Amino acid sequence: MPSPRFGTDGVRGLANHDLTPEVATALARGISLTMLPNRVVIGGDTRASGPMLEAALVAGFTACGADVLLLGVVPTPAVAAAVAAADSATVGIMISASHNPFDDNGIKVFGPGGRKLSDADEADIESAYVAFLGRRPSDPSPATPDGPIAVGTAVSVPSPIDHLSLLSQAVDADLSSLHVVLDCANGAASPWAEAVYATHCGRVDLIGASPNGVNINDGVGSTYPDVLGAAVTDAKADVGLAFDGDADRLIAVDHTGSVVDGDHILGLLALDRKSRDRLDHDTVVVTQMSNLGFLQAMERAGIHVIVTAIGDRYVLEVMHKGGYVLGGEQSGHVICADLATTGDGMLAGLQLLGVISRAGRPLSQLAAECMTQYPQILRNLRMQEPHPELLDRLAPLVEAIEADMGDQGRVLVRLSGTEPLLRVMVEHAQQSSADNAAERLINAAISFTA
Repeated sequence: MPSPRFGTDGVRGLANHDLTPEVATALARGISLTMLPNRVVIGGDTRASGPMLEAALVAGFTACGADVLLLGVVPTPAVAAAVAAADSATVGIMISASHNPFDDNGIKVFGPGGRKLSDADEADIESAYVAFLGRRPSDPSPATPDGPIAVGTAVSVPSPIDHLSLLSQAVDADLSSLHVVLDCANGAASPWAEAVYATHCGRVDLIGASPNGVNINDGVGSTYPDVLGAAVTDAKADVGLAFDGDADRLIAVDHTGSVVDGDHILGLLALDRKSRDRLDHDTVVVTQMSNLGFLQAMERAGIHVIVTAIGDRYVLEVMHKGGYVLGGEQSGHVICADLATTGDGMLAGLQLLGVISRAGRPLSQLAAECMTQYPQILRNLRMQEPHPELLDRLAPLVEAIEADMGDQGRVLVRLSGTEPLLRVMVEHAQQSSADNAAERLINAAISFTA
């Protein structure tokens, strides 16, 4: 069976089938060989398979001489923050499949400084890890830089108090009048979110905060905002904030239960920061998935937009190189680089509440004024086997559709980096035109893969 490879957000697969203890141990050895860490910080979400993979990772890292610090159940940003606060010989591991169902799991890697890895770094690790995975159990272990007998230690460390303190320090407005509902996706935010928000908000209600190992993202969290919307309207709350399984994403809902996605959140933060002269270079960094309405709204506001490939690590890379402080994805990854090294759902939520407080108006009004969202059709085609040639075969149809649309729409067709899917996105000022274009593309893809 082929070993799982790095995708857009680490290595993912079906736990104990694709992503096995053997894979985790080999990956830990590959990371040790290429990155030479003295210390590794490991955290995870609430999936039942997390402890299994954690034990395998500990075995791999300690066998290579690295000491391991175990954070337990924490949001992904807490792992990144712990690495950022450490020396340059420390790397971080988050065991999570983000918004995926509980039976999937994943391994994310943070390099020194708490930053995600480059494509080149991932390629080096992958080569080493695949080589380790291909070795027979009877083969002798190769020597590490410290010699073949070096063995590291593993210890559990206290809860991520430093990260929670940083979140509180990022609150820059009086939130005491706000009634907020938090959806923790039965994931990594569950033990921490209430403590953070209740310190600042007038009232905090929770849903999706009772993890049992198998209910993470199960009808709750950022991929099910309608559930949060119903909870907000029932409680007559001001706003709802939904995180994903590892709490690095945020999707909001207003007091009417309407969804406020990552584009709206980024737009609101960008406009607020620009008005307070806190948007360095008057620039925001987003991916190709950002809505055309967002791009037009930022242009009208005099805010420059840089568009990257899909994946928050590409956004982070551009932000780091250019010194930009705000970026993210429509899916809810919101990165405030002056406050954190990666996307942080709880941090983004606090920043959004600050915008609402300063404006003194409901989120529904602010979101409507921020941008006009173009109808966007998202279609996925699951494939039984890889078809790397598919994009080339669809290219002539994509070009023809875009020519017909002109400046009233756009098309994005891509292969998923984490699942065997073709993803089709079509935007157009007219819903029917977007629907028709998406249908043509999916039908063509089906005929090409039949």
